[in-house]
Amino acid sequence: MKTKIVLFTLLLVQGVLYAQPQGKEISHYLFPEFAQGVVLMKNGQKNPALLNFNAASEEMIFKQNGQMLAFAEPTLSQLDTVFLQDRKFVLYNKKFLEVLHQEGYSLYAQYKCRVIPPGKPAAYGGTSQTSSTDSYSSLSSGGRLYELKLPDDFQVKPYTIYYLDKGSGRKEIKSMRQLKGQYKKDGKLFDQYLKEKKVDFEDQQAVAGLIYFMETTNH
Repeated sequence: MKTKIVLFTLLLVQGVLYAQPQGKEISHYLFPEFAQGVVLMKNGQKNPALLNFNAASEEMIFKQNGQMLAFAEPTLSQLDTVFLQDRKFVLYNKKFLEVLHQEGYSLYAQYKCRVIPPGKPAAYGGTSQTSSTDSYSSLSSGGRLYELKLPDDFQVKPYTIYYLDKGSGRKEIKSMRQLKGQYKKDGKLFDQYLKEKKVDFEDQQAVAGLIYFMETTNH
């Protein structure tokens, strides 16, 4: 199992560094490589670190002494914001969300993915996929979940959940239909924008642009 760190310090932490087998680049990490970032604590302390976000485990991972470690309690309770690649991440229900907009209204993106292992042999020469629970357990126990690369026979399907707060609390949005439901009185304007811009729900900047349009246009 991957080692989790309890306190964000520069002390040595025992753990396991898993060898990375050859494989293709896939997107269970938000960024293709670890990059220098800053972790801001609630007490104002700023900690530089090599960071990346693992969408499969939904953890912010950092490298320390050649090991991949995840933030855990009590650090999570003391953590305020993570700055990485000119992007900002905050905690919500102990999950990291990227801040896409925070003026007049707030928009956040939660990055997740499904990791699909190679199918098991089935009757008549077919294959059957294992459950997502079995997949996660297998990857985690083997250490592969925390590598930047997985073997070629694994598939990764990333997806995004948005949280929109227009002043009455955060609303979870899992589809374009749910997003349209936030603008029931302006459905025609919403549809017109989609027709002209062809917004992909997995394009966070495009979705942010759509919401900005709906929030700032005089209806």
